[in-house]
Amino acid sequence: MTLAIDTEAPSGPQGGLILSRRQIFWAKFTRHRVATVSLFFIVLLYAVVLVAEFVSPYDPFERHTGYLLAPPTAIQFVDTESNFHLRPFVYGLKNELNRQTFQREYVVDTSVRHDIHLFVQGEPYKLFGFIPMSVRLFGVEGDGKIFLAGTDTLGRDLFSRMLFGARTSLFVGLLGLSIGFGLGLFFGGISGYFGGGIDNFVQRLTEFLQSLPTLPLWMALAALVPADWSPTQVYFGISTVLAVVGWTTLARVVRGKLLSLREEDYVMAAKVSGVSEARIITSHLLPGFMSYLIVHLTLAVPQMILGEVALSFLGLGLRPPAVSLGTLLIDSQNIQTVTLSPWLLVPGGLVILIVVAFSFLGDGLRDALDPYRS
Repeated sequence: MTLAIDTEAPSGPQGGLILSRRQIFWAKFTRHRVATVSLFFIVLLYAVVLVAEFVSPYDPFERHTGYLLAPPTAIQFVDTESNFHLRPFVYGLKNELNRQTFQREYVVDTSVRHDIHLFVQGEPYKLFGFIPMSVRLFGVEGDGKIFLAGTDTLGRDLFSRMLFGARTSLFVGLLGLSIGFGLGLFFGGISGYFGGGIDNFVQRLTEFLQSLPTLPLWMALAALVPADWSPTQVYFGISTVLAVVGWTTLARVVRGKLLSLREEDYVMAAKVSGVSEARIITSHLLPGFMSYLIVHLTLAVPQMILGEVALSFLGLGLRPPAVSLGTLLIDSQNIQTVTLSPWLLVPGGLVILIVVAFSFLGDGLRDALDPYRS
């Protein structure tokens, strides 16, 4: 398989084209089709959740009391008379009593049709927290309802709540992730480069932190947070502390890499030239295994998301009324509810898609940054 070559790139002395590092990286990355699709999905997801107020048809806390545990609304293009319509529409939904089972059931009312429109007027909101708006991307006019992922036990639109929950899960832990990544690079760098007493101290510290049991640590942190903190502040504090004590794996890998690279000729030449230790580590040693660092960073994001989901599911992280992917799965603890309303598991499917997409993205970045892969 050959690399895609830009025909406008400068030519070499023997007529060959000279590609920049960026062009080589992009050509190798785009060969990994699944990684390219994953990158597009992740970028699109981040863009959508940033403007979740505009994309969601309803407010995530709005309760539709007449539509408790309503199933997902089917979008139609062909009506009951087999007539095709360019504009999509949804039928009405009625809640009726089943005379045989004596349970309330939702029945599609084909006599009522609601067209789906773009840029419809809805409840007022503030985009990005300060821009007042009332226009939403799509919706139905009048008294019609559209629930793309159904509703929960309180009649709230699950699709709208998923958008807001994904934004919380994708962004809340980023600062904690950056702190843990920075600590891993710092302690691993000084441990592997200087060795001796510093290396011994850092290794004993990492062994102590790795010996701490995870679940009891989560429970202790949940009990130590102030009672007057908001749900978002609670999880933000817990994720930050977990990042502070979770840098040990990266630090050990960085240490091992630096131990093997610090005696290389180019490192010794930099020392003789009077280059500072900090510059040698950051400019000469760390770029030597940048591919691993990037892969570790891309895989740490889904780990943070899974951590948030696990904490919230166990009642140790975000708690209702806060909206996150973890809190949306709390209703799935009731097996009877899930049996009758399986669409409540849709947020779990979104979690799986995010984790798989980040994993494939990391795999594609590793292959593109590996100089020994053609």
